[in-house]
Amino acid sequence: MSDPNAGDPQDDELPKDPAVDCEIEVTCPYCGETVLIMLDPAGGGAQDYVEDCEVCCRPWQVSVRYDDRGAATVHVEQAQ
Repeated sequence: MSDPNAGDPQDDELPKDPAVDCEIEVTCPYCGETVLIMLDPAGGGAQDYVEDCEVCCRPWQVSVRYDDRGAATVHVEQAQ
């Protein structure tokens, strides 16, 4: 019988460490303003999504990649 309290195997993709990046400053590719965005480490090691700039409201294509230590690399560009 399986343990109902066992974690999801995907939970093991990133370390359970407070050093995991949960926010980062990015520069809007439209208006040039620096904006702090929240990251979701639980979303997996590779994430791609659209988020609007909180200053000019134009859409970004956001790409987030976490390394094995939980450090995030974030790339923001104009959404197509």
